[in-house]
Amino acid sequence: MDERSRLLEILREKSYEKKKVILTSGRESDFYIDCRQTALHAEGACLIGRLMYNMLKTGKKVEGVGGPTLGADPIVTAISMTSYMEGNPIPAFIVRKEPKGHGTGQWIEGRKNLREGADVAVMEDVVTTGGSMLKAIERVTADGFNVVRVLSLVDREEGGRESIKGAGYELEVLFTKKDIEEKI
Repeated sequence: MDERSRLLEILREKSYEKKKVILTSGRESDFYIDCRQTALHAEGACLIGRLMYNMLKTGKKVEGVGGPTLGADPIVTAISMTSYMEGNPIPAFIVRKEPKGHGTGQWIEGRKNLREGADVAVMEDVVTTGGSMLKAIERVTADGFNVVRVLSLVDREEGGRESIKGAGYELEVLFTKKDIEEKI
């Protein structure tokens, strides 16, 4: 089995649930995709790191990869570790939901590993409406970085791609809702 197929299998087993939930966007849904369950699974993390890093090896080069906490945290860490093991280290960063309440009051953790104005990728675990991704992009650019890539592990295919495109970015994804539900 190839790596992409195996990761899809793990996503279906660990992350997909057919049940009613309220999403971050406030919308009700009859299914839930909790990618953290896969990203925190040893094999899942390894596969995410390898497959997402391979996506980043083509196209516009990035000097950092980050995204909104908590969903992006294990994903960007897996990518950063994979990039180091491949001899092309890409540092990770995390975008807070609100600025740190003490110390420096920063929005971005890991910024000291990036040069000012660095070209970066912003990453999300699951995109629904694109709202969380767009907030993260706004915070990253406000901190002086140049967002050149926008990626997600899963696109729920509920308007997020279009919202992100409307803001001037192309969403690149490993899987869509259709991919996950195809054999379920």
